[in-house]
Amino acid sequence: MSIRTFADLLAAARAQREPQRLLFVFAVAELPHDGSESEAAAFKRGEGGALAPVVCVDKLATDIESFESLREESRESISRWDILFVAALDGRAGIAPNSDEAVAPLRMMVESIRAGHIANFLTVNHEGELVRLERR
Repeated sequence: MSIRTFADLLAAARAQREPQRLLFVFAVAELPHDGSESEAAAFKRGEGGALAPVVCVDKLATDIESFESLREESRESISRWDILFVAALDGRAGIAPNSDEAVAPLRMMVESIRAGHIANFLTVNHEGELVRLERR
């Protein structure tokens, strides 16, 4: 299955043999405190910057109706986000991982994002489309 949108991701997660708990880290783009003048100019044009995690959450794939519903729900606790990072935890023997089991993986996701190690995560924009982020 080709995953190009959040809807594709949900369909793939729901089709897995074991139940899936999806891990989400909402991040904002910001100019690093030590950014140069050229980096600041690029950032003003909407280019570059660093991604800073602001909120993380876990949900069962079956508990998410759509990207739109997740985006609306995020507005209750987040004033702004630019990119959504997504990973998944597999269940075992037909039992989905619980939220307690998601705590450590979510912490690792946050630390990986802060360090710029994002290749293992899917990245989603505000329209629910998967995007590819490139390091410069």
